[in-house]
Amino acid sequence: MGCGRVGSTLALRLESEGHDVAVVDQSATAFRRLGADFEGRRVKGIGFDRDTLLAAGIEHADAFAAVSSGDNSNILAARVVRETFGVHNVVARIYDEGRAEVYERLGIPSV
Repeated sequence: MGCGRVGSTLALRLESEGHDVAVVDQSATAFRRLGADFEGRRVKGIGFDRDTLLAAGIEHADAFAAVSSGDNSNILAARVVRETFGVHNVVARIYDEGRAEVYERLGIPSV
């Protein structure tokens, strides 16, 4: 979730290593960062919305990275993905170090 500098780089790297990748972002223009050769799914929507996550194929996901620019969105998405869809490999990008420590204790790794 998140197709900024970090999200697009992560998506392209994972795809180059042979993984099937879906990218969710609220802005369709953000997908330009992926380039024309990106073969994964581009899903416009809110990354913690269940319908958006289902459109991205979350029920088949082995991992999920919430790397948008918002701490609240990232942690909410990470929790929904882990608790609702049972994805075990979840990471959230958290800028606020105090929040990051709390979420680490809740079992959600942060970067």
